[in-house]
Amino acid sequence: MSPAIELMWPTGADDALRDEVQRVVHAVVELGGAVGYVKPPGRDETDPFLDGVLADVRRGRAALALARVDGAVEAMGLWRRASSQLFEHSAEVGKVMAHPSARGLGLGRLIVGALIENARAAGVETLTLGTRGNNHGAIGLYEELGFRVWGRLPNVIEIGDERFDDVRMFVDLGRGPEVVLRGSAPGGVGSSPRRTPRP
Repeated sequence: MSPAIELMWPTGADDALRDEVQRVVHAVVELGGAVGYVKPPGRDETDPFLDGVLADVRRGRAALALARVDGAVEAMGLWRRASSQLFEHSAEVGKVMAHPSARGLGLGRLIVGALIENARAAGVETLTLGTRGNNHGAIGLYEELGFRVWGRLPNVIEIGDERFDDVRMFVDLGRGPEVVLRGSAPGGVGSSPRRTPRP
């Protein structure tokens, strides 16, 4: 029989939920997952992270998606708006992970797909993310869901004595018809002429 999988979008957390989130993060980091921790964290690290995300959720600046499998949290991911007003319509996806015991159930695809749709409904125009260069499975999944690589910082992610690329990706979620896309063309606020080379 197939497991029962459901998504939840919490705005607060009790002790039971805090334990479940910490359990997933701990297990992923223990196996070398690149989710922002050097060593498997305890609740003294995951609770402040969770509190910060949920505070942003309540302000409309973030969303946290949790996937429950047969009632237990087994995967998670989030998007969070940029802190600068100039980038208000962009957000970054982060902390996408599934407990090792629940891999192969399609939870990563479920979480990231749901985050994309949730961010679009919240008026986010561009979603970005960063992933370790050797995480080819995640990069492939993100590409299947519409993300494209826009840059790569070589060998900047430090894991002990090893260094890995930081691959930066984005997906365009669309904009209203009133939005003027100027890109890098001359004109608009802050425009300046090109410098001419000195002889």
